[in-house]
Amino acid sequence: MRHFLGISAGFHDAAVSVVNSNGGIEFASHSERYSGRKNDAELDPLLINTLRQWQFDEIAFYERPWMHNLQQIVSGQHQFGAWTARAAVQQHLHGPASIRGQTTAPIRSFSHHLSHAAAGFQTSPFDSAAVVVIDAIGELDTVSIYRAWYDHAGRAQYQRCWRQGYPHSIGLFYSAMTERVGLRPMDEEYITMGMAAYGNNQRAPEMLAAFWQDWYQVRARHNLHTGINDLWHDENPEDIAACAQTVIERIVRHVVMRAQQITGETNLVYMGGVALNCLANRGLGDYFDGIWIMPNPGDAGSSLGAAALTYGKRLNWQDAYLGHCIPGDYPVADLLHHLETTGIVGAASGRAEFGPRALGNRSLLADPRGIDIRDRVNDIKQRQRFRPFAPVILEEHVAKYFEMPRNVTSSPYMQFVMRCRRPDLFPAICHVDGTSRVQTVAPGGSGIRKLLEAWYAATECPMLLNTSLNVRGEPMVNDRTDADRFERAYNIKVCS
Repeated sequence: MRHFLGISAGFHDAAVSVVNSNGGIEFASHSERYSGRKNDAELDPLLINTLRQWQFDEIAFYERPWMHNLQQIVSGQHQFGAWTARAAVQQHLHGPASIRGQTTAPIRSFSHHLSHAAAGFQTSPFDSAAVVVIDAIGELDTVSIYRAWYDHAGRAQYQRCWRQGYPHSIGLFYSAMTERVGLRPMDEEYITMGMAAYGNNQRAPEMLAAFWQDWYQVRARHNLHTGINDLWHDENPEDIAACAQTVIERIVRHVVMRAQQITGETNLVYMGGVALNCLANRGLGDYFDGIWIMPNPGDAGSSLGAAALTYGKRLNWQDAYLGHCIPGDYPVADLLHHLETTGIVGAASGRAEFGPRALGNRSLLADPRGIDIRDRVNDIKQRQRFRPFAPVILEEHVAKYFEMPRNVTSSPYMQFVMRCRRPDLFPAICHVDGTSRVQTVAPGGSGIRKLLEAWYAATECPMLLNTSLNVRGEPMVNDRTDADRFERAYNIKVCS
C-alpha cells in the first residue's frame, strides 16, 4: 500500500498527516502536542519519530515556499525560509535522513488556499460544492472561492472563481482587534469572540466604515498586519470585541452569499482559520443546504489537505480522532463515578483529536447543572471568568434544548453557536447572551457517546460540559504522561 505524507510547518501550528492509497487517514496530529509549546511552528522530533513506521511514496508541503517568501517581501517581514519544496521538507524534518524514504520520495507543494480547500472538500460528504477559504494570509491570498467536484475517474477538481489578496484580509482585521483588546493575535481570537457578548456593538457601522473602504469587495482601508496602532483607541475592550464580531459576521455572510451566486452550488465547504468563528457560522445555512467545516480548518489541517491533493481522490473521513492513541476501552464507569461524586473529571483515552477542540478523548468534563461548576472549571484551566464552556449532548435531544441554525441538523465538531432554550437548567454551559457552542454526538460506538448514555440513564440529563484537557497557554494533553502531570498539578482525576 502506498502512503502520502502531508506537512504544514514554518508559520504556526505545525502538523503532519498520513494518507494511504485507499483514501484512509492513518494519522494526523499537531506538533504542539509533542513539544508542549502552544502553536508550535516547527515539527517536534518526537512527532517526526512517529513517522518512522511508514515508508512514504510521496511527500507534500502545504504551501509554495517561494510564494511564502514573496509574501514576506511584500509584507516587509523579511523572514525568509527555504525557496523549494524539497528544501522546506528537509528543513522541517531536521535533515534528509530523518524518516525513511525522504531522500527518494517525490516532494510536491501546493498553494496555501488550495491545501485548505482540499482538506475540506476531500473529507466532505459532497460530490460537488462551493469551497470558501478565509484566513489571515495564505501566501498572498486572504479569501478564495472555488467550485469543486469529482471527475469521472473520481479525482477532485478545483476551479478558483474569485479571490481577494493581501493586505485586504478579514482574518488580519480580527487578529488586529484581538491584539487591541489585550489578547494574543493569531492565537486568542476565540477569546475575543467570547468577550463580544459582554460589549455594545452600536459603533459597528462606524468600525466598518473606518477599516473597510469597500466591504462588498472585501477591501480594507489599512494594512492591519502590524495591528491598528492608534486607531479606535477610545473604546473599552468589550465594545471593540462586540463591534469587531458584528463586522466580521457581516463580511463573512457576504463572501458566502457571493460563493453561492458564483458557483450555483447548494453545498458549502468552509475552511481557513476564520471558519473557527462559530458565531459567524450561524448564518451559513441561509445560503446553502449542506455545510461542511472540517474540524481542523486552520493551517494545521492543511497538512491533511496537502496529502489529499497528492492522493487526488475522496478521503475516507470517519471522525477527528486521528492522533496519538492511549490504549484501552473508554473508561465510562470511572468517569461516571467521578462526575457523580465530584462533578468534574478528565478523560484521556483513545486517539487524540485532530483540531483545536476536544471532542471527548482529551476532555475535561463536568455536570452542566451546577451553579458553581463554570467558575470551578475556569479556575482549574486558569482562564478568565467570562469565558463560556461548551455542552456535549446526545444528538437526539439537541432540538429540545437548543435552537438549531437553519440547515444545521447536527454539530459534531462544535462549529455552531446556538441559543439555549433552558439556560436556567444548565448555567454552566450558557454564555451571558444565552448561547452555547454545541457538540452533538450521534448514536454509535464512540466513548463519549457511551458516557453520555450512562450519564443520561443516571441523571436524566442528556449533556455534559466539555472543554479541552489543558490550561490556558498550554496544548491539550496528548499521552498518559501528560495526563498524569495534569492530574498531579490540578488535583483532578484523569481517567484512561
